[in-house]
Amino acid sequence: MTRVSPRTRFFTLPFPLILEPGGVLDQVTVAYRTWGQLDPSGTNGVLICHALTGNADADEWWEPLIGTGRALDPARDFIVCSNILGSCYGSTGPTSLDPATSRPYGATFPQITVRDIVAVQRALIRHLGVHRLRLVIGGSFGGMQVLEWPLAAPDLVESFVPIATSGRHSAWTIAWSEAQRQAIYNDPHWRGGAYEADAPPARGLAVARMIAMSTYRSHASYQARFARERDDRGAYSVTSWLHGHGERLVQRFDANTYVRLTEAMDSHDVARGRGTYESVLASIRQPALVVAIDSDVLYPPAEQEELALLLPNATFRTVPSIHGHDGFLLDAAAINDAVLEFRRVAQRHWHTPPERTTCEPLHPSSS
Repeated sequence: MTRVSPRTRFFTLPFPLILEPGGVLDQVTVAYRTWGQLDPSGTNGVLICHALTGNADADEWWEPLIGTGRALDPARDFIVCSNILGSCYGSTGPTSLDPATSRPYGATFPQITVRDIVAVQRALIRHLGVHRLRLVIGGSFGGMQVLEWPLAAPDLVESFVPIATSGRHSAWTIAWSEAQRQAIYNDPHWRGGAYEADAPPARGLAVARMIAMSTYRSHASYQARFARERDDRGAYSVTSWLHGHGERLVQRFDANTYVRLTEAMDSHDVARGRGTYESVLASIRQPALVVAIDSDVLYPPAEQEELALLLPNATFRTVPSIHGHDGFLLDAAAINDAVLEFRRVAQRHWHTPPERTTCEPLHPSSS
């Protein structure tokens, strides 16, 4: 049977978005997809948060989790996935037209944070008529968004699943982000925050992707797949594979977008402006499933174990995978099983208001 994906729809925020680092974005547009039907009470919502270069097409990149009898079931859930603020797949970002100039923002697109991304998601959820989110789930950068949700909107979130992520970006991950950005900045065709009009394909972005892919997998994964094999041209197979990933990202992604989103990741810290790291996580009362990938070298399992220890109602699961950080995508069937079991337990909390019921404002001027 051929699977039919829902169409992408668009929503424009009815208010200017005041950004956490300063600045304002007007006419913010969100590209999103939904699966299933919202129930009459608006309480069967599920939100999927995507990773760095992801998009709203969750049924394509996380197919093992979405479907009848799976962890995210359209027969039961109203599932929403939106392209995040600052990205380049239909939502407002550096490739969008600035309403003030009618030209693409490019390098003038302002700094944003994970909290700004979540504020836009909240506006979309409100627009769709969702009054409760039974589950918020995502991996990597998506997991950072997941962790912000029960803090920003505790009255909306009933349970959450952060996967292969951390509560604050570490020096280790910031270092990798900076190396990737420097690859872009040092491209000879990068001028003033943009590529020259007649420049060849963005080699800096391709190199940034090659660096990233080196952290997304594990030693065992590379060894099992490539070892010291060479391809038909005599190059090591692993180098050809890396170049291929870099070239494909250049065809589908934008360098300014990559810069702004990695900067947003680096700013991630759930405790910023809220208190100590321990007390902020301790204030989250909703049931959580914290998932680690045992071979993850980018967000090592110790970071997820710390989250599970500090969250009062958390369950910790480790998914065995040879694939490293990318195991949250490549071993999605195992994650589906873990989330199914978690939801069987967590469903007894559905429609039970959490202890804290005051939302943080969407932006400073919101009531």
